[in-house]
Amino acid sequence: MDAFTTGILQRIRTTESDLRRARESGDEFLVDVEQAELEDLRRLAAEHGVEVAATPH
Repeated sequence: MDAFTTGILQRIRTTESDLRRARESGDEFLVDVEQAELEDLRRLAAEHGVEVAATPH
């Protein structure tokens, strides 16, 4: 696995965790921010052929 793949997958995992915490805390603004970040990261990964396992919301 190259550095890009490792980095993007780590950023996705971190953002998923941050999104989960935002949902648990009820911070709707932060949920929106983290969801947008996650969508951008997944799009970037797909554009570079990095497979990302889907996680439940």
